[in-house]
Amino acid sequence: MNIRDPNARPQTGGLLSVVIPCHNEAEIIQATHRRLSKLLPTTGMDYEVIYVDDGSRDRTLLKLETIAAQDPHVTVVELSRNFGQQAAMSVGLSEASGDATVILDADLQDPPEVIPQMIDRWRKGADVVYGQRRSRDGETFFKLVTASLFHRLFRKLVPYRMPVDTGDFKLLDNAVVQAICQLPEKRRYMRTLVAWSGFRQEPVLYNREARSAGETKYSPLKLLRLAGDAIMISSDTPLRLVWAVAGLLVAAATVTGLAAAIAGSAVTAVIAAIAFVGGLQVAATALVGEYAVRGYREAQGRPTAVRRRTLSARAAATTQHDCDNSRHLDDNEYTSVHPIGHRPAA
Repeated sequence: MNIRDPNARPQTGGLLSVVIPCHNEAEIIQATHRRLSKLLPTTGMDYEVIYVDDGSRDRTLLKLETIAAQDPHVTVVELSRNFGQQAAMSVGLSEASGDATVILDADLQDPPEVIPQMIDRWRKGADVVYGQRRSRDGETFFKLVTASLFHRLFRKLVPYRMPVDTGDFKLLDNAVVQAICQLPEKRRYMRTLVAWSGFRQEPVLYNREARSAGETKYSPLKLLRLAGDAIMISSDTPLRLVWAVAGLLVAAATVTGLAAAIAGSAVTAVIAAIAFVGGLQVAATALVGEYAVRGYREAQGRPTAVRRRTLSARAAATTQHDCDNSRHLDDNEYTSVHPIGHRPAA
């Protein structure tokens, strides 16, 4: 796939894509669209809004169908079930055809009014413009502290530059979208994929707002699972740490054994050594198993998500990136999937 020359970026006009993953957002999705409909025409760009319904169980899809019927700028992609936010974002990027693409949550905690600032930075040469939070209203002290600690720990674990205090709210140049769409993995963590791609990144500072309607989709357990996935997918450091821990345990067992032998307590020394080595073996086996499971999932070759249908006046004429490697579900049959890194023929 040919990556477009960044210097060819339009300094006026152009097409802006806005990708919005949705899961049970019936209480707020219409307010979100009204706010976008007022803002986007003021950006000086033509625009498209791509809503990805990620298996909602409330009236989100019905409301999105109404929005799509009334607004020709809107595309709605319905997934066959809940595949998760990361998969929904990948599907949305595959639909985006803009010179620049903004990823935005449906809950309005990340204010759309920041988008013009992102466009300005993009026009001046930034390939990725990410929203960096000054403050996070409506969140508990525990969540603020744990999120801050995780971001800083995560930055230490990955071998490339990762911005802190950021989420998925960002603008991506078309070249970045194409680069991400070339990546073949199915289990994705979008923040690290964008950072890994190595394009020029710049921040836009903003204050994150409290959720005005609906409920968060991430319980503490889900956040913990997401954090674990992010680390396992993006970093080999935990595996490397096993060797360091092994060295410490062997040293501790040796010192303990020598001390016990000098004191005449050989049995204690043997028990201590066996306990240390046994614990290390269990931890190492579990960690290797985590990576083996993820490798197995990739080897299965399943698509990132399954699309049930796409609703849009432009759908038939839109050229897609093959970003998410998803399949289209039509009349209970799967259609063919185009190879990663290639576009479908017109």
